Parts: sequence; structure tokens; C-alpha cells
Amino acid sequence: MDIAFIGYGQVGGALAVRLKTLGHHVTLATKDPRSPKAAATLARHAGLKTLEPQLAVQNAEIVFLATPFMANEAALSGLKDALRGKVLVDCTNPIGAGFRHGLDNAQSGTEWLQSMLPETRVVKAFTIYGFENFENNHYPGYNVKPAMLYCGNDSAAKLAVSHLIEELGWQPVDMGGADQALHLEHMTIMWVKFVRVQGHAPGLVWAALTRNQACTSSD
Repeated sequence: MDIAFIGYGQVGGALAVRLKTLGHHVTLATKDPRSPKAAATLARHAGLKTLEPQLAVQNAEIVFLATPFMANEAALSGLKDALRGKVLVDCTNPIGAGFRHGLDNAQSGTEWLQSMLPETRVVKAFTIYGFENFENNHYPGYNVKPAMLYCGNDSAAKLAVSHLIEELGWQPVDMGGADQALHLEHMTIMWVKFVRVQGHAPGLVWAALTRNQACTSSD
């Protein structure tokens, strides 16, 4: 699959390297391949490529957006036509001062993106955790996979993203429409406060457990 990354810092870089390792064609959208972030990510896997943003997006089947949220508008400037009909994976989170929601809970960042790009199929995914878990989500000794929650309004787009989630070793959990994105953003803020502020280990993830309906309370 042809995948482009707009943003390739800690989160985007980790996902780009993992997806390239799995055999996908991964391109970093950049105007300057010699920039520190681009060069650092390229150094992590020799198979990663770069293209000017317009071409990178046009050639991609799925585009990952992994910039700081406040940089999203600038990062997407001039790409509206190239993104028409594309699947855009929103890995961003509007986190404001004091670890509050950056849009004052009035709207999720994903819904803001969708309103800005009405003809793009936006899927919220690869949030709720820190970059460490995107570099390594292997939890030996457990009988379940860590859960990756995602949401969006386009069923086909979500299905495509769920396949990537599964390839990367997560259990995909479809949370519904884009209106659920606000809750996922709050889960990210909760994770950040718990780990970055309170000092807990960043290996914390969630799992989705489903009880067999045939089981009784005595089982």
C-alpha cells in the first residue's frame, strides 16, 4: 500500500518506520528532505522516501497526519484538492495549556479537520497513547492484544485503517462516528497526565475484553 506521512516526529516517525518494515511503500511529505526531523526519520529505515507534499499525497492511498495539532492548518495548506477522496488518518490531539482540551471541548480536532476537508475521509486513530507504544506494542505473556480505538464517518475508510491497525499488532476497536473523537482525545489527555505528569511507565495500554454470552455468572 502507498502511504504518505504529513508529520514524522515521535509518533509519525515511529509509525512510518513500522509500516515500512511491514512492506508498505512509505513516503514522507516534505519540502526539505534535509530538515532535522526528515533526516532523522530517513536514517531509521533506508527504504523510506520523500516527496514534495502535493505529490506525496496525490500518490498515496492513505495519508497519515501526525503533526502537532496547532500546525495542522499550515501543514494542510494547499493540499485540499490532493486530499479529495483520500483516507486521512488523524493522529493529532488538540491539547492546550494545563493539559486541557485545546478546543475547549466544543468540538473534537477530528471534526474540525473533517469540516475543513469535507471531501476527505477522516479517521481518528493512533492516538490515546504515547509514541513509545507505537514503536513497541508487544506485550509478551498476555493472551490479548492491546486495543487501538478508532472512529470516523466513512465505513470503507475505517475498514482500511483497521487493517493497518491489525497489521501493526493492535486489536482494532471501532468506536463509531467522528462524534466519538472527542472522547478519544480525552483518553489521550488522560494518558498524558498519567504518564508524563504523574510519572507512570509509558508502557500503559488498554485491552478490549468481550465476555462470551454463553457464560453464566457461575462459570
